[in-house]
Order: sequence, then structure tokens, then C-alpha cells
Amino acid sequence: MSQAMIMGDAVTAFVAGRPALGATEQAELRRLERWLGKTKVIADLRPMDIEHYAEKLSPSDTDYSRKLDVVRSFLAYARDKGWTDANLGVHLRARKDKSRQGGAVRTMPSDLAVLTRQGYTDSMKELAELKARRPKVLEDIRRAAADKDFRENAPLHAAREQLGYIDGRIQELTAIIKSASIIGEEGVGGDQMALGDTVRLVELASGQTLEYTVVGPKEADPARGKISHVSPIGKAVIGKTKGEVFEVVTPAGNRSYRVDGIKKC
Repeated sequence: MSQAMIMGDAVTAFVAGRPALGATEQAELRRLERWLGKTKVIADLRPMDIEHYAEKLSPSDTDYSRKLDVVRSFLAYARDKGWTDANLGVHLRARKDKSRQGGAVRTMPSDLAVLTRQGYTDSMKELAELKARRPKVLEDIRRAAADKDFRENAPLHAAREQLGYIDGRIQELTAIIKSASIIGEEGVGGDQMALGDTVRLVELASGQTLEYTVVGPKEADPARGKISHVSPIGKAVIGKTKGEVFEVVTPAGNRSYRVDGIKKC
């Protein structure tokens, strides 16, 4: 392997070499960067890290395939550069959107439109912050563009990259807020795990304790302990009570968990 490379630098290099990369793809790569950790050494990534990241993506997202493709391309690029020993993109497997099968009538809002009350508030706050930042980034671009040597103008490239992310995220948040359905506030029985609740799990094979808050797909952020209710663990834990044992099927094999505690939202 040629050198140790961290996620933040790797994503920046990948994006810089692809000026035609869309805002959606750039935003997804930055989400990957935040989830794995900006200073994470790519050589330390494991297949399980990629599998868990894939769990947070919703197949019902209209951009699902594009997001998978750009992350796969990035992981292949990391292998080609010698930053990883293997192409970890093979562990990023597409899942079927069961909501589109069988013609059944959906009784729940679209997964894309599901937010907890806190998620809705956080989305509004982030949107306001991004709109406030955008004029400054435009000014940074204007100033950097005054240097006519665009090929070696690192500040200009960085500012354009930042603007692409901001515009993509503003567009994404606006669509989320416009169609949002806030659910999970009523609960699913007093003792049962519901959307918006936090669950403490014990993996039976290893004894490892895990804590997750189950949210809608657009709020999912595994690095902060937030998993989607359409992810394997999220789907399995909804409706469970303290002490229950359940099994989750993952690409790496079956795993058994015990519900050790539930904190209601």
C-alpha cells in the first residue's frame, strides 16, 4: 500500500478529479466521510463498516442507485490508489424496495417523508444555516476567481466544491421538509420500541452493547447512533420490549440481539 490516506483527503481528491460530479453524489460522499470519520484512515476500513453504511440508505429513495454508484466508484478509486488492499465497494449491495412489491396499499407515509419531531426541527435549523452560509461562499468564489490561474487555484476549487455541497444539501432539505410527515410521537404501546425511541442492545455472540435511536431514513446517521427504521436492525427492533431476543439477517451473516433497555422519545 503506497501511503496512509484519511477519508477527508480521499473524498476531496476524488471529487476534485471529477468536476462533472453532481450535487447529489457530492453530498453522499460527504455523508460517507462524516459517518466513517473525516480523519479515519481508509486502510483501517472493514467490510462491516461498508455494510453498516449501506443499511442507512433507503431503497425507496429516488436517488438510491446514484448514491450506491458514486460510493462504489469512490471505493474502487481508493483501491486503485493503493489506499486499501481490496475494493470494499463489493460489500455495498443494493437492497430491494419491498414497498414497491405486490401492489399492496401503503398505510404509512413514504419512507423518504418520515421524520421525528426532533428531525424536523434539526432539518429546519440546518437549512437556515446553509442559506446563511451560501452568500459568504459565493463571495469566496468571486475573490478567488480574481486570480486568473484557475488550474492552480486551490481556494477557488475548494469554494466551488463547498458551494456544490451547500446547493445540493439545500435542495435535499427543502424537498424533505416540504413532504415531511412527523410520526412516532404517539408510540406503539407503553413498553414497546417505537420510531423515535432509543434502544440499548446486547449482541449475544460478542456481548457488545450497542445503543441506537431509530429514526426515518433522512435522519439516519449511524456515526451518531441514529439508524433508519427501514434498516435491518431498525425494522427488527420496532415493537420489541425489554428482554426480547431477536435475529437480524445481514450480508455478513445472522446476528442475535437482546433488548437491554428502551428510552421513550
